[in-house]
Amino acid sequence: MHVDGELERLRREGIEDPEDDPSVLVRPVSGAAPRLFFNKVPELRSAENRLHLDLWAEDVDAERLVRLGSTRTARREDRVAMADPGGNEFDVLPAE
Repeated sequence: MHVDGELERLRREGIEDPEDDPSVLVRPVSGAAPRLFFNKVPELRSAENRLHLDLWAEDVDAERLVRLGSTRTARREDRVAMADPGGNEFDVLPAE
């Protein structure tokens, strides 16, 4: 995102100083590793797991993940909500 656009997004959220941004993007030095985006959420922790992954895949229905033990929990517009065998939730979105 362009810097001016990002600053405007922060202002709309009431954040004037970029250092106070509750979101953090961690990018690898090379393109070989995934990007991780961390967001502060207003809800209190209600369970042990607070990590939610969004995965981009060619197969949005994630047949391979189902075969490996994941379950589909909902279909939302362009994504499928899933849970791993431990109950941890994640979304599968169409690859860009």
